[in-house]
Amino acid sequence: MRIPMTVTDFLDRAELGFSSSPGVVDEPYQPGPPVPESTYGRLGERVRAWQAGFDALGVGEGERVAVVSHNSARMLELLFAVPMSGRICVPVNFRLRPEEVDYLVRQSGASVLLVDPELDESLAGVTARHRFVLGTQTEGELMRFGVEPRPWSKPDEDATATINYTSGTTARPKGVQLTHRNIWVNGLTFGLHTRVWERDVYLHTLPMFHCNGWGMPYVMAGLGVKQVVLRKVDGAEILRRVEEHGVTLMCGAPAVWNAVLDAAATWEGQVPGRDRVRIVCAGAPPPSRMIQRVGEELGWEFTQIYGLTETSPLLTFNRARPEDAQLPAEERARKLSRAGLPALGVKLKVAGSGEVLARSNVVLDGYWDKPQETAAALEDDWFHTGDGGSVDEGDGHLTISDRKKDVIITGGENVSSIEVEDTIFSHPAVAEVAVIGVPHEKWGETVKALVVLAEGAAGVGEADIIAHCKERMAGYKAPTSVEFLEAIPRTATGKIQKFKLRQPYWSGREREVN
Repeated sequence: MRIPMTVTDFLDRAELGFSSSPGVVDEPYQPGPPVPESTYGRLGERVRAWQAGFDALGVGEGERVAVVSHNSARMLELLFAVPMSGRICVPVNFRLRPEEVDYLVRQSGASVLLVDPELDESLAGVTARHRFVLGTQTEGELMRFGVEPRPWSKPDEDATATINYTSGTTARPKGVQLTHRNIWVNGLTFGLHTRVWERDVYLHTLPMFHCNGWGMPYVMAGLGVKQVVLRKVDGAEILRRVEEHGVTLMCGAPAVWNAVLDAAATWEGQVPGRDRVRIVCAGAPPPSRMIQRVGEELGWEFTQIYGLTETSPLLTFNRARPEDAQLPAEERARKLSRAGLPALGVKLKVAGSGEVLARSNVVLDGYWDKPQETAAALEDDWFHTGDGGSVDEGDGHLTISDRKKDVIITGGENVSSIEVEDTIFSHPAVAEVAVIGVPHEKWGETVKALVVLAEGAAGVGEADIIAHCKERMAGYKAPTSVEFLEAIPRTATGKIQKFKLRQPYWSGREREVN
């Protein structure tokens, strides 16, 4: 017997086994009306109301529905409602500038655009055949409560469920096609490795547009876990909700846990969640000192994963082993700073070039409307991660040492250095530019521009270059520092060797990622 594995399975089980159990607690502080705290039974009703609304619009199977939103219950609902009806959900990074959002909406061919109320004005020029503001408008004009939606005509686990955009290595983002099978297997393995069960309480500190919140909305629903929505990351607010809701599990980039550590320093009384909370860290290899502080100052269990949007994302998982309990704290933290052991069902190898390659059921189906890029990424039936690394022959753990692609990961966000270079080069005073990632205590890495000014442009300074970027791209992509050079070193063939440009800033470190 072979039955298609689709995201429907997760909500079906939630409604069957946990219909009256707490399902989703929405963010209370937001510009639009929050969704009242719902059980999983009510979540199912709201999902069907979304689907009936899309039916009424005439949005067919395979059509794309783009969502630009901060974390919210509605965003979570749409991650179910859209793919469960055979449509394709396109979660868009809300931090992008309007012209960047416009490109993603157009490139995906979305026929429906749903926008967070806080973003409505700034995205007024971004349109689709149907456009709604999440909240009062969607409740009153789109959703059809009490109307049974049409069923997905032929559920297919190999159908695209979501298109998730990643900066990649070029100025134009690529749309990662994740299938229902990708999401299903990722959810299953994530649940196993993080030991999820119905008594957990999950806090969404991770943006849901990031690889569908790493797939956590699905596995949490399938296992009956209460989900608490956090709209914007704030260290003190995370601690408050851990205390208020009894949170046991969270995911996020190193910058999130640094924010919590900062807030804990002034927290009155015992830090909540000690010996109860498990956190999953990804987005950039965390410093071992931060890992040690999480255990010592918060009393939370630290685990690390490695993956990419193209792998749904789970490729490796790293948790302290029982035999490590007697090791000094520094040594335990150092071992946890590695990417980890391949997750269940994942095969890894390191190519002769040093690049990490992966095979798994979580690897993308392809890049949306980009067959050449797809073929290159999946050459020889292995996914090419673009990251350099090594595997410990003793225990099989992967360590990421550098980044082969021209991507900088700052605060968990991917930034294409080529895109930033193109933007800086559009400044009339710039003759040459190279953009690299350099270490940063809070964000892991930050964007640095090395600039050669054109003749006669000596009056242009760092602030001018940074302002030029912030006017043209999302703020997190702009350089935080600019260094002016007389020339940028090149090879005999004229190529810039960025690993050499990075060396002075990463000197004394074991790896050139942070």
